[in-house]
Amino acid sequence: MYTTTPDWVVSAWLNTPEALGPQSFPGRIVVLEAFQMLCPGCVSHGLPTLQRVRDSFKPEDVAVVGLHTVFEHHAIQGQREALEAFIHEYRLDFPIGIDRQRQGQRLPETMAAYELRGTPSFVIFDREGRHRHQHFGIGSDLALGALIGQLLAEPAGIAEPEPTGCAAGACAV
Repeated sequence: MYTTTPDWVVSAWLNTPEALGPQSFPGRIVVLEAFQMLCPGCVSHGLPTLQRVRDSFKPEDVAVVGLHTVFEHHAIQGQREALEAFIHEYRLDFPIGIDRQRQGQRLPETMAAYELRGTPSFVIFDREGRHRHQHFGIGSDLALGALIGQLLAEPAGIAEPEPTGCAAGACAV
């Protein structure tokens, strides 16, 4: 379990004029999806799920954010222009950060900080900006919606964070 929520380390933001982080959405649940534009599961499931979350909940209650986490095919996926074309073609209009690459490392910084094992990965933050849950792979929209509903029902400032991360079984290896 994280005693503090790691910051998002992003080299650039698209679809938003400002830098964002877990604490940028006070009073809202945040659903972050780590994705790669060449990841079949991200394109067929992860990003459409994120858009359905955005369309299903009031924006004052739930925020969605994409995080482009390149850990393979760096020469192709690491080009900002390619990501911008991808965002345009798929009509993604929510904020998307580009996870900053670590010098000489395969995994980018935010992906490593959250111990994400691949893409798509969903990371959920409560109204206080605390990291409450993460899931690697294709999951159930119903389960995700139920989790968001549970977090929305919690009174502000009362809930203790659940164990998160791979050690708690939230990630698959």
